[in-house]
Amino acid sequence: MAFEKVKEIIKEAPAFAQLTDLAAERLGGQVLYSTDDFFAEKENLIKPTRGIFIADKYTDRGKWMDGWESRRKRTPGHDWAIVKLATSGKIKGFDIDTNFFLGNHPPHASVEAVYLQDDSHITDWETVEWKEILTKSHLDPGSQNFYECQDDAIYTHLRLHIYPDGGVARFRVYGEVFKNWNEVSENQVIDLAAAINGGQAIACNDMFFSEMGNLIMPNRGANMGDGWETKRNRTPNNRDWVILRLAHRGTPERIVVDTCHFKGNYPDSCSIEACVTTDEQIESADWKTLLPPQKLSADHEHEYTSEIQTLGPITHIRLNIFPDGGVSRLRIFGKINK
Repeated sequence: MAFEKVKEIIKEAPAFAQLTDLAAERLGGQVLYSTDDFFAEKENLIKPTRGIFIADKYTDRGKWMDGWESRRKRTPGHDWAIVKLATSGKIKGFDIDTNFFLGNHPPHASVEAVYLQDDSHITDWETVEWKEILTKSHLDPGSQNFYECQDDAIYTHLRLHIYPDGGVARFRVYGEVFKNWNEVSENQVIDLAAAINGGQAIACNDMFFSEMGNLIMPNRGANMGDGWETKRNRTPNNRDWVILRLAHRGTPERIVVDTCHFKGNYPDSCSIEACVTTDEQIESADWKTLLPPQKLSADHEHEYTSEIQTLGPITHIRLNIFPDGGVSRLRIFGKINK
């Protein structure tokens, strides 16, 4: 296959693509069912990164593809897949990515949604009372297909329809985590920054090598690409930074700065500032020191308790690294303030 036909097509992402991917496998999303995944497994839909292409890779069923691909349908109907979100949330938009699916992409897709507290009793997904939240929409081949969601309800499960068959590389469901904070005690210690709780990376000065949102993903980083890494900066006394909105206003008690996998490129040191503000007023925020400058080491979890300054409840934090480099995860453990 000629290179011109398999190159990635990257579109400019809309603002909603900066939100949390509620369906992401690494956050806890699952693909529960599909009508057909003969050529490529349904689970690929929620893998990290865009799908890849390996020219000479085949399976006993045909060409290996990094996505979900059904057979050519020879009977009436179309194919669909059930995705369970990692957490309930309000959906703001989709990316139905047909990366490298060119002569085999579905021409159209639609999305339905439902809120289910428990799905263990469901044996027939067609009996569920689905609500359409994306009407039947055109898909370009080998491309990110972004669509905004106008529905403001809270959902837990989605059904992605493709018409009539074919391949989708990735399915991103961007939105806002919904967490019932009435069920969280003020004495309970949680990770206030975690994406699964509703934390959000909202700004940084540099993420040349990897995304700022990786900092608040579950578990330790899988590899060096699964963190926040800035480019090498030659400016004397440089400081790189990232701002996180906490999932809930709260008081930090323990901080973990993890440089997992960063060995020759970890920051020399870091500090953390905090404030009480809104996203819209972040530029005029009154930042105060939460964690004074601390030396860092390679591939290590750095834990801080006594070093944390007493500021009371906060809403946002700013991680500063000196002069540049990579941090895998940042944990801000504390109690919420209601």
